[in-house]
Amino acid sequence: MSDATNANFNFDDVGVVSSVRIEGHEVVTSAEIDERLAPFYEKGGARPGLLDRLAGVHERRQWAEGFSFADASAAAGDKAIAAADIDRSRIGLLIDSSVCRARLEPSTAVTVHHMLDLSPTCMNYDISNACLGFLNGIHLAGLMIEANQIEYALVVDGEGTREIHGNTIERLNAYGETAEDFSENFASLTLGSGAAAMVIGKHSTNPGSHAVLKGFFRAESRHHELCVGSLENMRTDARALLDAGTELAKVAWDYADTAEWMDMDRYILHQVSKVHHAAMIDVLGIDPERAPLTFPTFGNIGPAAIPFTLAHYADTLHAGDRVLCMGIGSGLNAGVLELVW
Repeated sequence: MSDATNANFNFDDVGVVSSVRIEGHEVVTSAEIDERLAPFYEKGGARPGLLDRLAGVHERRQWAEGFSFADASAAAGDKAIAAADIDRSRIGLLIDSSVCRARLEPSTAVTVHHMLDLSPTCMNYDISNACLGFLNGIHLAGLMIEANQIEYALVVDGEGTREIHGNTIERLNAYGETAEDFSENFASLTLGSGAAAMVIGKHSTNPGSHAVLKGFFRAESRHHELCVGSLENMRTDARALLDAGTELAKVAWDYADTAEWMDMDRYILHQVSKVHHAAMIDVLGIDPERAPLTFPTFGNIGPAAIPFTLAHYADTLHAGDRVLCMGIGSGLNAGVLELVW
């Protein structure tokens, strides 16, 4: 199999039957985070206001105390099933693509499977691939639907920030002293809580569904150390990650012969920050007016960001609109998915 064949895929009869999002319960402003970081700022390592001015993240959401990552995924999944108006017994695959997880095993998917009362014959597992996981989930679901192995798939994602925000602020206040300390932890404080889910099925048998046409994936794994995260912290070389991510996006974009993608109705890009969004718009040469934003008020919601943004702006789309979803995941991996609304 050639490299080009392996990197690209096409679907004949796959559709997004429903696409939903759920916001975190509590609003956390960047000003509030700055207030909590006052002991660190007093040491002179950084000045308050950078989250707002530099990242463009004015606020983000947080789940209520005790609301778990699995709770978030299950809530989104239940909403997606209701929106699809199908019997949940027809779902043959559940994928949870969340980065956030409470344990190593069992999978979060198995808990979500139980919470949603899905069929014992519904396969369920996690797909973890940083911020690209949800697109990987759609891809795998589409392959299984076209192979007639399953009728419907449910892809869910629930991300939470209470732990990582608290741990990062506590560590900076106790041990942080320099601008470098703040820079390494900056990305952690731009993260937001949210959930998203999609029901995927055959486009031909689900009137009103949105066709999944094609896409591609590309890896540049020599950059696997640029962003390393856990619930304790996320260590990021922000400048190098920005440069490597935009370089990979450009290489992948050019490699895929994307001339027909230069005039899409919407570009749903992974939501990171003002700087990253502007760099991606510039390197791809696309119209910024067609690339809607959620990061200013919801932050970076990891792999939930693309489906969350798509669902957030779904009311602005019309039948026949062409939509391109594109993300860069730590590692690095790039992925693109084309939909027709």
